[in-house]
Order: sequence, then structure tokens, then C-alpha cells
Amino acid sequence: MKKMFAFLFAAVVAATSVSALRAQEPVDVKPTVDDGYAWFDATQWPVENKCWNDVDRYFARFPARAKDKVTGAVWNLSQHSAGEVVRFRTDATEIKVRYNLYSGGLAMAHMPATGVSGLDLYAFDDVSKRWLWVSCTKPSKKEATETWISGMEAKERDYLVYLPLYNGVDALSIGVPEGAKFTALSPRTDKKPIVYYGTSIAHGGCASRPGMAYTAILSRRIDYPIVNLGFSGSARMEPAIAELMAEVDAEVYVVDALPNMTPELVAERALPFLKILREKRPNTPILLVEDRCMSNTWIRPERQDFHRRNQAELKKAFDALKDNDPNLYYLGHENLLGENLDFDGTVDASHPNDLGMYRQTDALEAVLRPILDGLNK
Repeated sequence: MKKMFAFLFAAVVAATSVSALRAQEPVDVKPTVDDGYAWFDATQWPVENKCWNDVDRYFARFPARAKDKVTGAVWNLSQHSAGEVVRFRTDATEIKVRYNLYSGGLAMAHMPATGVSGLDLYAFDDVSKRWLWVSCTKPSKKEATETWISGMEAKERDYLVYLPLYNGVDALSIGVPEGAKFTALSPRTDKKPIVYYGTSIAHGGCASRPGMAYTAILSRRIDYPIVNLGFSGSARMEPAIAELMAEVDAEVYVVDALPNMTPELVAERALPFLKILREKRPNTPILLVEDRCMSNTWIRPERQDFHRRNQAELKKAFDALKDNDPNLYYLGHENLLGENLDFDGTVDASHPNDLGMYRQTDALEAVLRPILDGLNK
């Protein structure tokens, strides 16, 4: 028990002990004033981790032209705002939020409304030099105005907002008392993003709130923007996805699609998918991630065999390319959910709970840090 508490404490410290993800430029946004509050429309300044501006909806993840290229399921899921971040600075003692969500499906049976549809607020603490959680909305309807936080010291801070994981946003405004300082902040431009392609797990299922998705935790730890291209139940290495990914000048591409695939599909699609990325981006590091083993496979021999065959096919693709590709990397499944510790890291054997999200972050951080350090020498 003491070892487990020590592990959890270490994970929490590691997750928050990072330098500031400072935005680079202020953006001039004029507020509207309503009942003593100045409201700033978040569609009036750029969104971090959004790679395309030619979108049908402001907070969508894919460009409008992708609609006829990707599957219908992927297109619908691309309307979710998973991974997108809005940044601002204020000295307000109270912050409100007004939003209109894309879907009325606010929660799922295995994932709360705070994670599916919540707007998660973090602030940068200049004393500890960490991003610290502040508050999350608790959606009970599509349209709402909520007080995010009140009673704060009147001190200017940087804030970031993680947008909903399994819902989209049609309208979003941030409100502060009239007279408080407020500066809209552009996305950071000091580092290229990590582009993370994956399944429902990457999409954010089943984090308790958006800031607890492992792509978000990892971004705070390693001090890099991370573009979330997780598509629940629909990550199957289609060529169109590789083409879209290659449009983004990324620091690293992560390909983590196995949980949605079969051994036969991996054998058919993995090599062509990687070759498209390599043709367009010959030198960008690519990290392949194995299928996590479902947390009850210890008692399900047939499922164990499926995972082994799935993983073996991905390893074949890696082995076929690695000798001629020094920028191709591989992460095995062993510690993605902490299989060697216990089997408590999921909600439903497949999707990580918050503990599983931390463990997934640990595994990814261990392999990504050396890659990034090598690029920055």
C-alpha cells in the first residue's frame, strides 16, 4: 500500500512540475458588456492544437474538405473539440463561462458529463511554476452560463481552457467583471506540435474531465502542444488520415490505432500508412504504439491471443522499415495501463480511468522525452 501511494504521489508531482506553456502574442478582442460583466467571444482568437482554419465549425478538428475523404464516422467525430485549448490572461477575481455545445448527448454510461462535455480551466502558478487545475463546468444542458470560479486574489495569471472531449462547441465566451484586465492569447509558436492519432483512448475516453486526458497531461509535463486526432472506434489507418496528418508540420507523429484494428487489418494497412507519412515528411520522427492489453485479459486467454497477434503485425511493419528509417520508434504495450502493477487502470477493461491516464502518460513520456531531446540538441 505504501508503494502504491508513493507511486501516485510521484505521478502527480511529475504531471505538474513543468515550465509555463506561455502563449506568444496578445490578440485584440473587443468584449460585449452585459450586467456588469465583460464577455469575450473565444471564436475571435486562435485556438491551440487546431491545425486547420478551413473548417465548417470553428472548433472542429478537421477541415471542411476532409468530409469527402474520411469515413462518415471519423468526420462526425472530428466535430468534437478534443485536445483544443483556449488561452487568456486576466486579473479577475471571478471568471464566468457561457457556452453552447454541439450535441445534447452530454454524458455516456461510462464517462461523466464533466469529461464528455465539460470545459476545464487551469491557471499557471508563478510560484510553483506549474499549471494547476482551477475548475470544470458541470454541463446539464447544451446552453448554459456558469460561474467557473470566484473569490480569487486580484492577481494577473495565465489561464488555459481544455475544450470538451466527446462533444463540440458551437459558441464559447469568457466573462470577467467589467473593469478587470483581460487579454486573449494566441497559441504558442515556439514549438511544433506533436500530432497524436489514435482511438477512443486518445480521444479522451474515459477521463473525468478534459484536462485529465493523457494527451493533456502529457502536454503539461513535456511542455509541448499536442494535437488530438483520436477518433472513437474509428482509427483504422486509412490513407486519407495519413495524408491529412502529413499536412501538419509536426515535431513528432504518434500512431496508436491498434485498439480499433484486427491483425489482418494491421497487416494490410500499417506499411502503406507509414509510407504516406514518410513520403510527405521524410525526417519527422514517428512513434508507433502497440495495442494496450485490456485489463481483464489475465482471465481471458482468447483476448490475450488477439492482442499478441495484433501487436505482432505492428512489429512486423516496424521491423520492415526500421533499418532504413532512423526516425521510426516503437512503444510496447507492457506499461501503458500499468499491467505489471494491478488491473485498476480502466473503467471497462478498455478505456482508462484517471489512474490509467496517468500511467499511459508515464509510458509515453519515457519514450518521447529522449526523442524530443535528440531533436533539440
